[in-house]
Amino acid sequence: MGAAAGAAAAAYGWWEKDQFRLREETVPILPKGSAPIRVLHLSDIHFVPGQAKKAAWLSSLADLYPDLVVNTGDNLSHVDGVAPLLEALGPLLRFPGVFVPGSNDYYAPIARNPASYLLGPSNRRPLPDRVELDSKELFGGFGAAGWINLTNRSQSVIFDRLRFDFSGVDDPHLKREQYADWPRGSSGHDRDPHVKIAVIHAPYQRVLDHFTDTGADLILAGHTHGGQICLPGYGALVSNCDLPTWRAKGLTKWEHADNWAQLNVSGGIGTSRFAPIRIACRPEAVLLTLTAKP
Repeated sequence: MGAAAGAAAAAYGWWEKDQFRLREETVPILPKGSAPIRVLHLSDIHFVPGQAKKAAWLSSLADLYPDLVVNTGDNLSHVDGVAPLLEALGPLLRFPGVFVPGSNDYYAPIARNPASYLLGPSNRRPLPDRVELDSKELFGGFGAAGWINLTNRSQSVIFDRLRFDFSGVDDPHLKREQYADWPRGSSGHDRDPHVKIAVIHAPYQRVLDHFTDTGADLILAGHTHGGQICLPGYGALVSNCDLPTWRAKGLTKWEHADNWAQLNVSGGIGTSRFAPIRIACRPEAVLLTLTAKP
C-alpha cells in the first residue's frame, strides 16, 4: 500500500512539474500619478536540454510584452543547458532586463538523497566533485541582449521618465553577497522620486534586512521553489534557507527595524534534474504590475 501511494505521488509530481502558470500581482510603489510598469519575474528555470515544453512556455511569455524582465538566477541544471536556454529565452531577451546568479549558474546540481531536502538548507560549499557550468557564456548571452548584470553592483534605468535604482548581490546561499549600495543620487532626499528595487537569488533574512533598512521599495528573490513539495492546505515544508516557510512563495511585506519593503519570492519554474517533481506547488513566472501609491 505504501509503495503504491509513493509511486502515485511521484507520478503526480512528475506531471505537475510541467504545469506552468503565471501568477499576477499588483504592487503600489510608484510615485503618485505614475503610469503602470509591468515587470516579469523569472527564477529557477533549471534548464536541461530536451525540455521542449518548458522552452515553448518560456518563449510564449514574450506575448506579455513586459516593460522589464528580472531574472533571479538558477537558470541551469545541466552542463549543456546554456545554448538551448538562450534560444528559449530569445523572444524575452528583446525586452530590457536585469539579472543576478544563483548557485546553479555556477555549478551543476549533484545527485543527493531526496529526504535530505527536508533536513535543512542544501550544502552551500562547492564540493570537490561538483561540475562547473559555463556561467561566462550564460552571462555573456544575457549581456549581449542588453540585460544588466547586477552581481554585487547597482545601476539606474529610466522607464517612462521615472528612475529605477537597482541593487543586486551574488548568491547569498553561497555567502557570496557583497553590497554595492544604491546608485549615486538615490538617497531619497532628491527632488525627483526614485523607485528602489533589490534583486537577489536566495532570500536569506540577513540580506532582506539589509535592503529593507537601506530603503528598498521592492525585493525580488527566488531559490525556494515555493517549497517544491507542499502539503495541500498547509504549504511549504521547507524554504531551503532561513526564510519562514509561509513566505516561501508569494508577495508579502518584509519588516525590520521599523522599515518595510514589498517582497516577492518566486516559486520558480524548474527543479533539479535529480529531483524532477513538484507537489501542490506548480511552476510559475510572476507578472508584477507596479502602480502608483494610493
